[in-house]
Order: sequence, then structure tokens, then C-alpha cells
Amino acid sequence: MILIIDDDISIRASLSFMLKRAGYEVVAVSSPKEAMVTIRDTAPQLILMDMNFSLSTSGDEGITLLKQVKLFRKDVPIILMTAWGSIDLAVKGMRAGAFDFITKPWNNASLLQRIETALELNSIDDKCDKECSQSINSPNKEEDSFDRSFIIGNSDELNKVLDVVKRVAKTNASVLITGESGTGKELIAEALHRNSMRKNKNFVKVNLGGISQSLFESEMFGHKKGAFTDASNDRIGRFELADKGTIFLDEIGDLDIGSQVKLLRVLQDQTFEPLGDSHAHKVDLRIVSATNADLTKRIAEHSFREDLFYRINLITVHLPALRDRREDIPLLAKHFAHKQCEINNIPQVEFSQDAMNLLTRLPYSGNIRELKNLVERTIIISSKKILTADDFKPQINIRPETNTAINNDGLTLDDIEKRTIILSLKKHNNNLCHVALDLGLSRAALYRRLEKYNIDYKK
Repeated sequence: MILIIDDDISIRASLSFMLKRAGYEVVAVSSPKEAMVTIRDTAPQLILMDMNFSLSTSGDEGITLLKQVKLFRKDVPIILMTAWGSIDLAVKGMRAGAFDFITKPWNNASLLQRIETALELNSIDDKCDKECSQSINSPNKEEDSFDRSFIIGNSDELNKVLDVVKRVAKTNASVLITGESGTGKELIAEALHRNSMRKNKNFVKVNLGGISQSLFESEMFGHKKGAFTDASNDRIGRFELADKGTIFLDEIGDLDIGSQVKLLRVLQDQTFEPLGDSHAHKVDLRIVSATNADLTKRIAEHSFREDLFYRINLITVHLPALRDRREDIPLLAKHFAHKQCEINNIPQVEFSQDAMNLLTRLPYSGNIRELKNLVERTIIISSKKILTADDFKPQINIRPETNTAINNDGLTLDDIEKRTIILSLKKHNNNLCHVALDLGLSRAALYRRLEKYNIDYKK
């Protein structure tokens, strides 16, 4: 049963009609008081809840009711609804335990998809709980079939991420993967595909940051011969290549506004028209996106569309920075060392204790990618079987553009990080956008460090 809570009779009627036609049992109430009575007496599978029940538009009434409902029905997914939508209100609702957030007026097809996803994910959770409880005294339980190939680490932070991936992978829910540059967003996207029902179909990667506005339609939608001057042959676009599979839209935060509009149209109904073709092509694919940008800030700056943001992030997976999962660094370092020796056909190396202590203390603004480069560079240059801290120190924070290295003797990790930021500021003439990219940080993370170290970055 789906419970609708809204003080507007027209909203209740329209939602009830739509959901009943879709085959759901529906109960609709007009006030928080009626809602709590219904919730105490019945067990709804999902709740659609308005955020305002008076003249107020703050959403506080909805947040209060949400918290009350969670006390009685902790595991029931709740989708919040409001005509006064904002990113702040959505975030506030999610933190209070909501599954999703939609604005009025809604798109019927989109809302039904979100409801189906919420019910499917909740069903998977219930199944997992039952299997876990049954496995306590069941020695013949089958091994976990989740494929986490190439994902190295066993920290609590990483395992929390993989728990979400495991739950979401078997659904068709769109997923937004966030995190700093170098944290492994592409590996998580691949894990989502490998563990999905689409695993035997194509996994198509697209770096949207590397596609210019003029080439966007040709790259993504394809073109027919003669569609433009250089179109000497038909070209299949990325969306068609990903049909029945998964498309991974990397660096989606860097996509220009004009291309965002074109992308949104495809995501809404999964149809597109190749350049030079008047016929719409229908595709069936799953959307996984990734960004190291702060999309909520870009929405406020009007450089990223809010409707596209809600379309791509039905589920958000945030990857922690490497400095927040330091217990994984030894595993990663040994993995990269083994692969490097194998590729170059050289004897396997080992790490001394002081080398591993050093590696686990570094700030890693470039995250896993930075650790990988550091390990591989040291192996090649040192040519030793046992690597010590002294072997790594000369390779830390080398800047290829200027061949400048930081002398780390006697410095704390904060000192090293501060100096790295100052060098990058000088190199990029205080252009914070370029500095953030250079250091593998989001703009927000860079601002926090500038404030932390009291660095004057103004020209």
C-alpha cells in the first residue's frame, strides 16, 4: 500500500488516480494527524509526503512529520513533495531520512520510476536482512556473489560505499558518484555495471569534460552521412552503443549549459535523433554519472541545471578521500607495486616499515592516483628490492612543469600540504579553478584549505 499525505485535495486525487492505474493500492490523507493514525494502524510500503500543511513554505512541517514517521516505520521509503523546492530543502529532507525529493508539478513517468526504484531497493534490503539472519546458523550459505574486482581496500569507509553499490547495482536507478579527483569513481561505475542485470551488455564510458559543445551531438547521438561538411560516413553515437547496457557520464559537472539541455531530453524519455536523421531512436540504458564538482554550488551559480541534477542523482554514492581511509594505503601500495613489477618484468619489491609509515601519513591531494604514481615512480627510479622512506622522500610532490620538489625534511604533513598549495597558486597565477584541478580537489575543499592555512590567494 502507498500512503499519500497532502492537504490539497486535487493533489491527492491526481496521485491516487495515477497510482491505482499503475496497479498500486492507495490510501490518501490530508493532515499529519491522520497520517500518524494510518501509519500506526497499517504498514505502508511507501509514503508520498507533502512538505507544507499550512501557509508556511519553509518545509519545516514536512521535516517534523518525516522524523515522527521514522520513529514508527523506520524502514519505509519516503518521497517528499513540495511546490517550493530548493537544494537546501532537499538536502535537509535526505538527512532526516527521506529516500527522494520531487517538486510539483511532477512528471508522471519520472515519479513512477522513482517509486518503483524505492520499492525495489527496499525489497532488496528486506531480502538481505532475511538472508543475514538465516546465515547465522547456516554453514552451507552460498558465498557473496558481489564482484568487487579491482577495488582494493577493507576500511569501514570503503565498505560502506560498497554496501550501497551492492544494494543499488541490481536496479535500474540512475546513480551519481561524487568525490575528489583520483578517488576511483570509474571503478565504482564499473562495479555497478558488473553486478547489474546488464552486465553482459556494453559499458560505455564518456568523458564529458573532453567533449566540446560543437561535437556533443555527434559524439553522443551519432550522425548520418552528409549531416555536415566532414560527415563522410554514418557514425553511431555513445547512447546507441550503450543500448541495453550502461553509459557512464564522467565529469558531468563540466558539461556546458547548452549540452546539458540536450542531455536532459535524452535522459527524460531515452530517445534521441542522430544529426541528419529525422527519426527518433529509442534506447534502453542505465545512467551512471560522476563528478568531483560541487553541483549544488554550481546550481546556485546557474552553471548546472537543477532539473538535470535531480534526473542523474536518484541515488548518490560519495567516495571518501584517501586521507579518510588511510588503513587502505598499505594494501593499495602493495597492489600497485606488484602490478608495476609484473608489467616491467622486474623482481617484486617490499616496503620497509618506515616507508609504509611515511606513505600512510602523506596528505594525498590527488588521492589514489597520486599514491599509484608515487609508488610506480619510486620503484622505477630506486631499482631496489626493499623500498625505504628515504627512497620515497625525493619523489614526493615533484612538479613536472617546473621540476621543482619540496624539501620535506623536518616538515609536518600540514606544512607539506600548505607548501604544495602555495606552489600551485604561483604556478597558476592564483586561478583557483586551475589550482583545484591541479591538486585534484573540489573548489569547496580548496577553499577550506586556504582558510585553514590562512593563505592569501587574492591578486
